[in-house]
Amino acid sequence: MDRRSFLRHASAIAALSTLQQTGLAQWGSGPRRRVALIGTGWYGKSDLFRLMQVAAVDVVGLCDVDRQQLEGAQALIQARAGQTNTIPGYKDYRTLLKEQKPDIVLIGTPDHWHALQAIDAVKSGAHVYLQKPISVDVIEGEAVVAAARKHGRVIQVGTQRRSTPHLMEAKRLFIDSGAIGKVHHAEMFCYYHMRRNATPPIQPVPESFDYDMWTGPAPLRPFDGMPHRGWWRAFMEYGNGIMGDMCIHMYDTVRWMLGLGWPTQISSSGGIYGGDPGRSNIADTQTAVFEHPGLTCVWQHRTWGTPADPEYPWGFKIYGEKGTLCGSTMRYDFIPVGKGDRVRGDVVYEREQFPEDLKEKDIELHAAPATRKHMQDFLEAIDRKGHPTADIGEGHISTASCILANLSMQLGRPLSYDPKQRIIPGDKEATKLLRRPYRGPWIHPEP
Repeated sequence: MDRRSFLRHASAIAALSTLQQTGLAQWGSGPRRRVALIGTGWYGKSDLFRLMQVAAVDVVGLCDVDRQQLEGAQALIQARAGQTNTIPGYKDYRTLLKEQKPDIVLIGTPDHWHALQAIDAVKSGAHVYLQKPISVDVIEGEAVVAAARKHGRVIQVGTQRRSTPHLMEAKRLFIDSGAIGKVHHAEMFCYYHMRRNATPPIQPVPESFDYDMWTGPAPLRPFDGMPHRGWWRAFMEYGNGIMGDMCIHMYDTVRWMLGLGWPTQISSSGGIYGGDPGRSNIADTQTAVFEHPGLTCVWQHRTWGTPADPEYPWGFKIYGEKGTLCGSTMRYDFIPVGKGDRVRGDVVYEREQFPEDLKEKDIELHAAPATRKHMQDFLEAIDRKGHPTADIGEGHISTASCILANLSMQLGRPLSYDPKQRIIPGDKEATKLLRRPYRGPWIHPEP
């Protein structure tokens, strides 16, 4: 693509993008949806606020095991929604589903709850917006996909890079057009110093917090402080470490851009290398290789040191025979092979269309347009009875692949998953690890 053709194409894309973004503000005139939120912490509320910006909703229920957090969310969401009635609050999400029967359920709980809550929500008749990862073990993920298909419900996974305006543009201009040429390699990475390594004292559980219900099917650790805003992410008991938190976003993005399905083999190595880990048991250093026919995708994270490329501390780089596409939540760069100008695109903000964003506490301003478009895509999929861009099947592949990378690191050998038989052929030890033990009385779901 020569530069003149590129500029014409880019101008057309920009004009269309402006129309689409302006149109988002009109979504509130559509059919009203009965919406419930399970997990009223920071990101749960943020997802709900983005949905409220693009759809007419009645918030019919909120659920949280922390009474203080729930009460604060009730007041904030009620004011934001302009509802005169008090929004019902619940400690047990199953009671919310039974009493309110919402049309849509948003799930913003810690990872170890995602599968059970998603399955129960679709069984109740709701469509679900489910934060990533969809599960903490592979068989949980298979069960969520099976439940969605059986009950005919839409599940949109919160891998909103698929709806990020500048990354959608980069995909159209450089991948779909063929400008990048044949691709044989992609790199994905995160160099944020995000691993918590504190050693807080064991302490009494506050009266307002139901720690047993918060823990649910996970192992019951001694209580060492409120788990909110990231402390729980320091533990493999509740998730899959930085691999399950950050790699899933970028691997899912690369898979979406390149049209990749299941990897044929996954290998990984790493561990805790960088000093005193405190109580945290997640890897601070890890490399994983996801192999596809004629293509390798390599992930690396370090929670110490400096980024390999300061402009891209968390992102991906796709290498083609005609150029390289770099991408992150904040920008993209296309670097052609040989002669030709480097092309940059930047994150889209929507301050004018949605000025309330500027007043929202702790908002990820750069991610708000992506989440709005993701919600819009979710609603369109519900209305047309189709699959959204981050359908649960795609979310399962990205989630399970990251889980398998952790298992490969644990076992010290490559793994190849068979999604039809739901086994790792020839490896009984690894196959057994596809299902984590559940703490009673919770029962592990089956596909």
